[in-house]
Amino acid sequence: MTIPVEVLEAEVLNLPAPLRSRLLDKLIASLDADPEWEEAWATEADRREAKIAAGEASWLPGDQALARVRAKLA
Repeated sequence: MTIPVEVLEAEVLNLPAPLRSRLLDKLIASLDADPEWEEAWATEADRREAKIAAGEASWLPGDQALARVRAKLA
């Protein structure tokens, strides 16, 4: 049985905000599913973790990382 989109929209819009947010996250994730991209990112994350473990790099707090990016874009 297929539910008409208009009916589904109305039902979703009646959900509490936290449930709408959760549903939105799942819908967006389903659109972004790209196994090639996910594998490439996992490889990059492993590479970065290995550099940190080897002492070739270090963790940087998020606010400092954003400040560096903003400075480069300015």
